[in-house]
Amino acid sequence: MSDRIEFPSVAAAAPDSGAEGPPIRLVSAAARGLRLRPATEGDREVLYRIYASTRLDEVRQTGWDEAQIEAFLRFQFGAQARYYEEQFADASFDLIEQSEERSGEQGGAVIGRLYVDLRDDEIRLIDIALLPQHRGSGLGGALMTDILAEGRRRGLLVRIHVERENPAMRLYRRLGFEKIEEQGVYDLMEWRPDE
Repeated sequence: MSDRIEFPSVAAAAPDSGAEGPPIRLVSAAARGLRLRPATEGDREVLYRIYASTRLDEVRQTGWDEAQIEAFLRFQFGAQARYYEEQFADASFDLIEQSEERSGEQGGAVIGRLYVDLRDDEIRLIDIALLPQHRGSGLGGALMTDILAEGRRRGLLVRIHVERENPAMRLYRRLGFEKIEEQGVYDLMEWRPDE
């Protein structure tokens, strides 16, 4: 079994979605110096770092040494990437970049990832994750504001699976998401454009 990551060409919306242009237009996030760019195989390590940052505290509770933690997280990262490729073939897999002016780094900096599946009847937010130093800064809220604006513009529901203990749950509730289904440790949350 391979642990490859292959990201489809995702610069445009899925061809069968009936949508035109990129899946999400950044306005609020762009004002905060953020932009999206399609992830590629060359982004494997930064994608791994983003993923690992979301699981590290949880996995450290196992008592494993650093090598065991690293091996486990790399295995899980590969499994997640394969699952996303298989289940969301037409999705947009983007890196979130912060401009050079805002990040202080030449050429800007990757600060997170945003995976979105634009469907005929909904925008499925597959994954949104920021590196720890960018969490709680309002950047995630700006991205979510743009995603919801896109849902409103297209007249589409926005749905996301959220772990019940995820601190971002407060943000989703504040934005108007409601739980519509329990699925293991996750809640399927939904935002409606007419509310």
